[in-house]
Amino acid sequence: LEVLVTILNTNDNSPMFKQTNLTRVVPEDTKVNATIVARQDLSASDADLDTIFYELATIVPDTDGYFAIKGVNNPEIYLQKTLDYEKFNLTTLVLYARDRPVGSTNTTNTATATINVFIEQADTKPPWFLPCTFINTDNSICISSPYTGRVNISKMSTEPLILEPGPIYAIDPDHTLNEKIVYSIVGGNTDNVFSVDADTGNLTMNKIATSTDSYLLQVMATQVNNIQKYSIVSVEIKVINKSDYPPYFKSRIYNGTVFVDLAPRSFVFQAGNPSTPLMITAVDDDFPNV
Repeated sequence: LEVLVTILNTNDNSPMFKQTNLTRVVPEDTKVNATIVARQDLSASDADLDTIFYELATIVPDTDGYFAIKGVNNPEIYLQKTLDYEKFNLTTLVLYARDRPVGSTNTTNTATATINVFIEQADTKPPWFLPCTFINTDNSICISSPYTGRVNISKMSTEPLILEPGPIYAIDPDHTLNEKIVYSIVGGNTDNVFSVDADTGNLTMNKIATSTDSYLLQVMATQVNNIQKYSIVSVEIKVINKSDYPPYFKSRIYNGTVFVDLAPRSFVFQAGNPSTPLMITAVDDDFPNV
């Protein structure tokens, strides 16, 4: 008697990953759709020879949507959305491998692999002149105000000019890179009156100013490693007449009168003349007609 015995395969094995813990370092400027983890590094095997179904989850808050897999049967991980180092610099992904589709009512065995992704800051931003004001919620764009200063006509200054709101200074906002920045004047420097120190940003005079016309300089800050990363700021230098005399008050003593229960910002009146507001004036002999 010949007896044929057929052994039925029971789903008694779980899928297995070659590696259950992987780490990848991803530059911030990686192009969308680029592969982050190759399929061969993530494919699971199953001793039961079942078809493997994959699912990717993100477990770090506020980092969803950046990474995805190519398909339910293809675990290759790719970049789905542009990265921003300022928003987050690491995340953790969990890849599930199941031997039944998601939602199946049959017995399902599952394996997991953890992928730690570290974001590496890239050189994505041009220099910022300081001080500057952020104009968006993620602090990725900072707008600087113009610098202002003044010089005396027909007088040579040998010291760096004093500017408002501070000296010319720019930084690399990609702070982990902190690339070296150099300065140059690219416009408005009529007759080459001014020069800027390439390393410090200090603004000095090459010669005297012979006109009372203001100078509106354009100063550029450029990254040494990449001349396409630059910013330009305006520097207004006003030319004024030399001051030989200090200002002084017309009177050494002023007397005023106020009334009880006056509202804030009400006038103070001259003592003895309650209908005339008290005027405190100063004069400067450098400007006798003012």
